[in-house]
Amino acid sequence: MPQLRYAQPRYLSLLLGSWLLVFFITRSVLLLSHLADADVGALDLLRLYAIGLVYDLSFLLYAALPLALYLLLCPNRLWRSLAHRAALYALTSISLFAMLFTAVAEWLFWDEFGVRFNFIAVDYLVYSEEVINNILESYPIYPLLALLAVLAIGVTVALMRPLASALNAEPQPKPKALLFFGSLALAACTVSLVIGQDFPLGMGGNVYQRELASNGPFQFFAAFRNNELDYQQFYTTLPEHAVGSLLRDEVREANARFIGSDPQDIRRLIDNPGQPKPLNVVLVTIESLSAKYLGSFGDTRGLTPNLDELRQRSLSFSNFYATGTRTDRGLEAITLSIPPTPGRSIVKRIGRESGYGSLGQQFNALGYDSVFIYGGRGYFDNMNAFFGGNGYRIVDQSSVAESDMAFKNAWGMSDEDIYQQTLKVADADHAQGKPFFLQLMTTSNHRPYTYPEGRIDIPSGDGREGAVKYTDYAIGQFLQQAQEKPWFNQTVFVFVADHTAGSAGHEDLPVANYHIPLFIYAPALFEPREFSEVASQIDLAPTLLGLLNVDYSSTFFGRNVLREDRAPGRALIGNYQHLGLFDGTDLAILSPRRGMRRHDDALGRSHESSSSISDSLLRRDIAYYQGASHAFQKRLIAWHPTSLPDEGLSKR
Repeated sequence: MPQLRYAQPRYLSLLLGSWLLVFFITRSVLLLSHLADADVGALDLLRLYAIGLVYDLSFLLYAALPLALYLLLCPNRLWRSLAHRAALYALTSISLFAMLFTAVAEWLFWDEFGVRFNFIAVDYLVYSEEVINNILESYPIYPLLALLAVLAIGVTVALMRPLASALNAEPQPKPKALLFFGSLALAACTVSLVIGQDFPLGMGGNVYQRELASNGPFQFFAAFRNNELDYQQFYTTLPEHAVGSLLRDEVREANARFIGSDPQDIRRLIDNPGQPKPLNVVLVTIESLSAKYLGSFGDTRGLTPNLDELRQRSLSFSNFYATGTRTDRGLEAITLSIPPTPGRSIVKRIGRESGYGSLGQQFNALGYDSVFIYGGRGYFDNMNAFFGGNGYRIVDQSSVAESDMAFKNAWGMSDEDIYQQTLKVADADHAQGKPFFLQLMTTSNHRPYTYPEGRIDIPSGDGREGAVKYTDYAIGQFLQQAQEKPWFNQTVFVFVADHTAGSAGHEDLPVANYHIPLFIYAPALFEPREFSEVASQIDLAPTLLGLLNVDYSSTFFGRNVLREDRAPGRALIGNYQHLGLFDGTDLAILSPRRGMRRHDDALGRSHESSSSISDSLLRRDIAYYQGASHAFQKRLIAWHPTSLPDEGLSKR
């Protein structure tokens, strides 16, 4: 290229070439570490690296524009000065350090989540205090940073000859510099119109291949920009009346009366038979507890003796599924009973996260004290704003005295400590004669996997196995202490995971990786039994209110799965782009750019095929997610405590 005989383009090309090499090495290392999962043939390998090059160049076009503008407009006198030349050498070292740091960060992120940077990485940047402390407690970060700095300086020294040659070349004339920059800017604009998060257009195939072909920094900034996806714009739709009809069929129960005027409004009056039971409720949401870790679900390591025993004494759900892959998704589904709409969860849609018909609001209307108890600081993931704006009062780490916390790490106090706070709140409410609804969110089963020493036979910080076993230990201790309380026999304990420990797999939505436990325990009130039909986190709230025989005005997309007149089981699962409906056998998936697929025998051979809007499973899938997105946008899920008239309800 004629342009490369000039100093500035030559210097810029050295930096960008170094980035390309690092991206190539990162992609290759990730591929080699997951070669069996990627299942690549020769053509797949060629396609993977070709698409990868497109992604890499797309990111570098964006990233190069500010530096290119400076280099090309830099006055010749400044360009030739020794100080400026030293600054460019330093910039080279800094850039190399950033490249190596990005590569290591990608490796660690992939090791944790099995994907390139995405919404999670964006959240980690926003909630930096917890994340930085977690990293410091999990990895030897300072020696690692020092090593990366030494490597960056060493590579800069190795590049001294080509760098000096570039810097000694003739500076580019300003008209040609402006033309060169204009070409870069035009290319960047073109790329922004063509290349997206889901490039190339095909939505099927092996997920590992697509993630490996992608580029981490590109996906990071794309996720930051696209934190909400408009359902109507990106997904397949049905007419409003069809969505409303399908949704009402999905949530319909005997004696329920729909009262919404919008065709897609599912607000209805629920009449649960029997006399109301004014029982206390303690709902424990457990961090990252996959069903596969429990011995009663097949694990042979003996990590969960207390939970395995609890399952035998509870109303247990053997085919229960999380809606998403993050804590905020689990809390959204349990609290609001709504499918995982595309983009960010409602919990984190700042400014639009409150005022909804939550489970806490339902209990408040019954005279309960609704409390959200969190082991960490509730500003993380916007939890305090969400729960505080939806009927709960907050107890989190910041409201607990240091003397009341025996142990804490980057994410908050240990599970033992959060259970002690729960007992205190329950005791105080009971002393005042007030029923309580306490919704907990634990933190111990999370990297860095640290907990108080001497509790179990696995050292603190030794990995996920120890965190799971400690989580189980703390639950056993909590129930043992609760049994001594005067309110125990009038309390329903619910234990459920927020999501699984990992959702990555060959497919966009690997159903087995959304399988979580749900146990409802009240030995003085309910006989132990197992419910084996497929159910979803969005079913927890209406099922719980059904167990208490509560009549209420519902905006829930879930249903009481224990009613005899229930519809067949199904589970809603998704990530921030792909939206699935699993009926116990097959899985329908909606994707951006109006993609429609299904996986037949989703827990077995999982044969993927394209589908159409005539597919009844796809139509149900569309109805749930189009209806949920519409309900959120139009605030059809808002809390209206006065919308529960006396007529039509047998017990009020």
